[in-house]
Amino acid sequence: MADLPLAGIKVIDFTGVQSGPACTQMLAWFGADVLKVERVDGGDATRRQLRDIPDVDALYFTMLNSNKRSLAINTKTAPAWRSSRR
Repeated sequence: MADLPLAGIKVIDFTGVQSGPACTQMLAWFGADVLKVERVDGGDATRRQLRDIPDVDALYFTMLNSNKRSLAINTKTAPAWRSSRR
């Protein structure tokens, strides 16, 4: 497999809904290591929007967030905020 142009680049994704996740997904396709940060109380809102199958992530969410790792933290607490800035 050829080296991807963004291999070795790390991206922290604090975005939600459409344009931000689409942008960071493109970065992931080009080889960036994308970490999606989500709320602890249910994650990204699009996990539940337009859900076809109960208790399964919506296709809309999976289409916009493939090739990403995910982390749920409460960024409103000081320890979590310090961790997210490392």
